[in-house]
Amino acid sequence: MSRINPRLLGAALIAIAFLVAPFVLSGQPYLLRIVTMAAIYAIAAYGLNIILGLTGQLSLAHGAFFGVGAYIVGLLTTDYDWSFWGSFLLAIAGTTLLGYASGLIALRTQGAYFAIFTMALGFLIFIIVTRWESVTHAHSGVSGVKFPEAIGPIDFSEPTALYYLVLFFLGGAAYTTHAVLNSSSGRALVAIRTSEDLAKSIGVNVALNKQLAFTASAGTAGLAGGLFASLTGFIGPDLAGIDLTFTFLLYLLIGGMGTVTGPIVGTVLVTFLFEMLQDLESYRFIVLGPIIVLLVIFAPKGIVGYLNAMLTARRRGSHRSGNNTPEPPVETDATSAGLRPSPNEVH
Repeated sequence: MSRINPRLLGAALIAIAFLVAPFVLSGQPYLLRIVTMAAIYAIAAYGLNIILGLTGQLSLAHGAFFGVGAYIVGLLTTDYDWSFWGSFLLAIAGTTLLGYASGLIALRTQGAYFAIFTMALGFLIFIIVTRWESVTHAHSGVSGVKFPEAIGPIDFSEPTALYYLVLFFLGGAAYTTHAVLNSSSGRALVAIRTSEDLAKSIGVNVALNKQLAFTASAGTAGLAGGLFASLTGFIGPDLAGIDLTFTFLLYLLIGGMGTVTGPIVGTVLVTFLFEMLQDLESYRFIVLGPIIVLLVIFAPKGIVGYLNAMLTARRRGSHRSGNNTPEPPVETDATSAGLRPSPNEVH
């Protein structure tokens, strides 16, 4: 009888926990709202995971793309009386197009220069949001954002229905990450992260793959922003601020970059930790800071990456103890020239 794959078991347990959350939290709408918000943030974290966790490019405009998606939905549903679904589709298309156009310029740079350029892009979007009062309402914000219109008997103004709508997109983001990691495109992205020169030498189109990753990352952020606008009913300039980008980065660092379940684990843990420390708004990083330092020292790949490494080491140890024949050479971490994702990169 074959053993149960611990990674698949972990992913299944996370999925079950999200599926039953509305029943467990029955009668506690505030907590259900927090879980829904965490799921939306996790979708955005998956977007950052594409460009940073898989490709190794630090984009500091991710929060700005999230804000653009939120503002497109918010402004179209309030000022122009569009339906949510039409606004939502335009938010995804708009942020994807903006990501593509920005990537054409940003990806001509590398390393720290790429991060600086995307940070400047994020500040530019933030300035537009805060200064273009006739369009964005500036610091007054946008209130009264519509809920998604009902589909048949499903009323998305009901918190549980909206939660499962968000969960549908979260599941799609997680599955897409899994599929990409186990595809030739994912192997190309991991190869780029390992070494761009080496990736070119084995025939990877580095420029095209980076462009596609940046575009997909921006589009995913816009999708999450559109859902967030509908959930909260109000949006303000803070949604396009760079602080939000660093929050998404924090989710990835704690959960595990380049993993399938890392964005979910990191987002849920940090969101609920922030919620517990909301009365200490100015001091919460005093608590969170040492946790981050410990993670960087003892689990630089995040919680999920650390657990994956333990499982891999244990499996190799069991193989050696049960088999006296010599093992074939094992590829190095980060897939030895990026030809395939290592076991630590898959879940």
